[in-house]
Amino acid sequence: MIYLVLFTTAFISATLFPLGSEALLIYDIFAGYNIYLLLFFATLGNSLGSVVNYYLGLKGEEYLINKKLLSEKLILKSKNYFDKYGGFCLLFSWLPIIGDPITFIAGTLKYDFKKFLILVIIAKFSRYLFLVWVI
Repeated sequence: MIYLVLFTTAFISATLFPLGSEALLIYDIFAGYNIYLLLFFATLGNSLGSVVNYYLGLKGEEYLINKKLLSEKLILKSKNYFDKYGGFCLLFSWLPIIGDPITFIAGTLKYDFKKFLILVIIAKFSRYLFLVWVI
């Protein structure tokens, strides 16, 4: 049950809702739970939450264009820029405040999903691994 709670907390914290999963991970480590399972479920939940952001961005692009909040010209220009530097930016998807919008923007700009998923998993896992290592 503790792993499901951590998964859910990590999932929600990766979406655009303000919630953190790091404190729960640290608590679970000190409670003596299996570190490998904690890392797995925290990374899985956080990565899937970022996939939700990607999907919302992907579907939101059409809405933003239809409402004339964005122009197709601006999106094309931004997409070219993100295709060039987006991979590097996605490695910062673990950061508070700016990480979740980066994953949303990746969806809006239709960044390659396979690359997106690999980079996000690396970023999220690295953050949790660093926490485990520090503790």
